[in-house]
Amino acid sequence: MAAIPLVLDGYLDELPVPGDDGLTARFRVISSPTDDAADETVFACRTADPHLAHALLNVMRPGDLLRVGGHLVLLGEGSPRLDVDALELLAPAPARDLAEMTLDRYGPYLVVLDPESDTVPVFTEAGTWVGTAEHADAITDLIHAHKTRSRSTHDPDQKD
Repeated sequence: MAAIPLVLDGYLDELPVPGDDGLTARFRVISSPTDDAADETVFACRTADPHLAHALLNVMRPGDLLRVGGHLVLLGEGSPRLDVDALELLAPAPARDLAEMTLDRYGPYLVVLDPESDTVPVFTEAGTWVGTAEHADAITDLIHAHKTRSRSTHDPDQKD
């Protein structure tokens, strides 16, 4: 398995995922050498450097422009992975306009509606996490399931 040295600039695609040991991280970087979306390449990346993993998991956010350096490794079936040993934040992601997002109430439940996403985060007005509805039509099903779980673990005689 040959490792090819590589340095590239690209955007952090989504939130990095911590490794099982908490000292590593997996993430994806989108590199686009031109303004044409057809030229974009998504690189699966991993770092075993605990300092880089910490930065990725605690500081970086999707949309950040990064310069990553490391070694491109071809895994089974020809899928490449970039083992990152150098990381630099070139530009932070632009702040999202919070005015685009809407907070809505379903009784004691709050939902965040974002026009850029189909999924809908749901939590109680006290701040307890309920879950994520796959789409707006599934919000009431998620709330009903949460109420059912809450009743079965607290007071089985409680009514809606």
